[in-house]
Amino acid sequence: MQKLPTYEDVIAASARIEGVAHRTPVLTSRTINDETGAELFFKCENLQRMGAFKFRGAFNALSQFDERQKKAGVVTYSSGNHAQAIALSSSLLGIPATIVMPSDAPAAKMAATRGYGGKVVIYDRYTEDRETIGNELAQQHGLTLIPPYDHPDVIAGQGTAAKELFEEVGELDALFVCLGGGGLLSGSALSARALSPHCKIYGVEPQAGNDGQRSLRSGSIVHIDTPQTIADGAQTQHLGAYTFEIIQRDVDDILTVSDAQLVDGMRFFAERMKLVVEPTGCLGLAAARAMAGELKGQRVGVVVSGGNVDLDRFCSLLHS
Repeated sequence: MQKLPTYEDVIAASARIEGVAHRTPVLTSRTINDETGAELFFKCENLQRMGAFKFRGAFNALSQFDERQKKAGVVTYSSGNHAQAIALSSSLLGIPATIVMPSDAPAAKMAATRGYGGKVVIYDRYTEDRETIGNELAQQHGLTLIPPYDHPDVIAGQGTAAKELFEEVGELDALFVCLGGGGLLSGSALSARALSPHCKIYGVEPQAGNDGQRSLRSGSIVHIDTPQTIADGAQTQHLGAYTFEIIQRDVDDILTVSDAQLVDGMRFFAERMKLVVEPTGCLGLAAARAMAGELKGQRVGVVVSGGNVDLDRFCSLLHS
């Protein structure tokens, strides 16, 4: 295991992705401020290239490949956003990409991954292990495996989103970050501890997949079955070794929200802020709304992780 990434690694990642990744806008809403009694700042990674924060970590990792790695190619596994991020980054850097994706991944995410030039290998997320498949492909073909979250370069890249947020709005009292495998949360924690040391950091995951919460409570990584939730970006079965160590050290708490709360968040973003946000991207807002009584009078950051959702699915959820 390599050494844990630090805020200095986030700074280096920021320099690598500058001019390639979008510096996404930070938006506010008087409606949600009135509802919560707090001042909320939304870091809109749904407006990032390929529609999610994942581009930051993927490009940061691949841009450090040596010539042998570039020629052989990269392999990863992902339900969608990291898949697209690796495929797009590989295309920009001239690196062949193989992506292991579940058969039930959102059609838009699978189509986009192929559209960016990624070679997609399909598996069944309920009966097969994606990590085993990815490792076997790496060994068989000499590929470099870049996992979706548990990698120092990926974590450092994801931390650039929170870095930009703090640079734009200053110190915050609380920060809410979506939690799947923990890449975004651990990277955000590195930036928060450096730029806003008194900020409370909350990871948020779906109620059906609270492995992160259970891990933080128990002091060791908890493995679960693939959770049944509309938040497909948070259908991870466990945190990573790197991400858990940073989360355990730096994160104040991990909260959970229901799928119904996520749908309410999607509706709010669409109606009031004119934003298309995927269910996973609504985790932070849902938790902030639920904690409104505790946040009154505070300055609160919310990382909106992505906006990659099939429009038919988006409409059906809002009408449910």
